[in-house]
Amino acid sequence: MLLRPILCVLCVVVRESVIMALMKHDFSSIARSVLNTEAQTLLDAAAALADEMTQAVELILTCKGKLIVTGVGKSGLVGAKIAATFASTGTPSFFLHPTEAMHGDLGMIGADDVVLAISYSGESEELVRMLPHIKRFAVPLIGMARTKDSTLGRLSDVYIPLHVAREACPLGAAPTSSTTLTLALGDALAVCLMEARGFAQRDFASFHPGGSLGRRLFVKVGDLMRTQNLPIVSQETPLREALLRISEGRLGTVLITDAHQRLVGIASDGDIRRALMQRDFSLDHDVLRYATRTPKTMSDASMLASDALALIENYKIQLLVVTDEAQHILGVLHLHDLVEAGIKS
Repeated sequence: MLLRPILCVLCVVVRESVIMALMKHDFSSIARSVLNTEAQTLLDAAAALADEMTQAVELILTCKGKLIVTGVGKSGLVGAKIAATFASTGTPSFFLHPTEAMHGDLGMIGADDVVLAISYSGESEELVRMLPHIKRFAVPLIGMARTKDSTLGRLSDVYIPLHVAREACPLGAAPTSSTTLTLALGDALAVCLMEARGFAQRDFASFHPGGSLGRRLFVKVGDLMRTQNLPIVSQETPLREALLRISEGRLGTVLITDAHQRLVGIASDGDIRRALMQRDFSLDHDVLRYATRTPKTMSDASMLASDALALIENYKIQLLVVTDEAQHILGVLHLHDLVEAGIKS
């Protein structure tokens, strides 16, 4: 029975101790210091950069195969991201873990490939054991390490230095400034290759078809327009029947055609509400009487959906009717469909 009160008291004491400990630290100042330290590391590296980036770019550009990135621990995690950046920006690349390489995956490295090996110390055991086999295959090696005198530095055909004055970690132990610099150098190398290859926005989108840029550059009106169960009525249809079709069609609009199935107007919820203010309004009148006779249409289903969205926004409407040259209805493109597809103008 006494255990619960005792535990409650202990919890209060522990909580107050934690609060007192937290009050002793200025975390905003600590965070600022970390950012400043890592930022200075990048500035120092930029100032010291010589011709090693040019050498690395030329080596990769002349490569007929893939760029294989490898590393262990934090360097491996950063290397995986670097490989992903290369792959999405026009340089075929993948990450290979040194341990897996030594147990069969060395076969993934071909004679036409280039290897980018990352190790801050330049002496990571698993990576160092792998390097002689890379050299045995005569595969060009780009190394990122702290010193040229390290094993990785000595064996590299192109050496990119990872000079770090100090880690942002207060113990000087956890990879912080060094991993930030490694990642930034990988980004710099990828951007250099993009420039060298003339890699354009459309190329980027082709590798990211599911992203917003890919959708904007590749999704067409024909991919999104509705073509089935469209709310279409003839121009002689009484308004009361047209209202039912508006409800069934779930577009807030009914499409009106003549005897030759050509579009002659559309009637929306808004058109009907405005018509209610007319003194001679009647549900028995033909729907065309209250319709918009010059609806906004388009005849190019191959138009980019993003361009169609720009038209919708410019016209301040919610629906575009897609027709052929003879004004026969092919489909409709609704603003909601564009929004749901993630299309942005």
